[in-house]
Amino acid sequence: MMVADLVAKKVAVIAATSAPAALAAKGGTTTTPIVFETGFDPVHIGLVANLRQPGGNVTGVTQMNALITSKRLELLQEFVPKMKLVAFLVNSRNPGLAEIQRNEAQAAADSLGVKIKFLDASTEADLDEAFANLAAARADGLVVGSDGFFRGQSERLGALAARHSVPAAFETRAFVTSGGLLSYGGSSADSYRLAGVYVGRILKGDRPADLPVQQGTKMELFVNAKAAKALGLNVPLPLSGRADEIIE
Repeated sequence: MMVADLVAKKVAVIAATSAPAALAAKGGTTTTPIVFETGFDPVHIGLVANLRQPGGNVTGVTQMNALITSKRLELLQEFVPKMKLVAFLVNSRNPGLAEIQRNEAQAAADSLGVKIKFLDASTEADLDEAFANLAAARADGLVVGSDGFFRGQSERLGALAARHSVPAAFETRAFVTSGGLLSYGGSSADSYRLAGVYVGRILKGDRPADLPVQQGTKMELFVNAKAAKALGLNVPLPLSGRADEIIE
């Protein structure tokens, strides 16, 4: 409905700052320019056919957070070098993305010599059950997959990780400030800046079809030193130097 209103008002460009918003905008118009910002692969979710030549009326910026699952697992292992079993949380209601992340997580776990247990959650009630299963499995750590639902639950996920005393990694700073151990992901501020540049270019006459989808290059690492201490862990010296912020 909102997209239809915007199209009816003949806006010059629609800026969509989430995958659902971008997909809704794309479904509502094939003529009004759309600039998106997302953490997902825009080809996989159907926003564009090609990153270099998006074609049509849609272009934008991706952080590709869903494709750095292995890095989060590696960072977690730096905190827990004797980790034998890691849990990985996915949202099966987002099947395509969940499958990609399962495959990447399994490959990363295999390469690190770690066993992996997959947990599923798509509602708030599921989160409580997932953490109960995590405790029952006695997993040494948890990686939360990239997903819109999980990003909306960042603070709750961080609090649950602290309550269940599990070293956990996700993609947002809010997760860390709420009790999670670490986060690693693309900089939203950097991606929004790049998207803003594209909006400006379109307003000056450029066509979305001629603007390749950009990939944010700035990655951010946040570490909760207080959470690490509560878990009986030390912040590895190399991570202290690489972190964008150590939260005390």
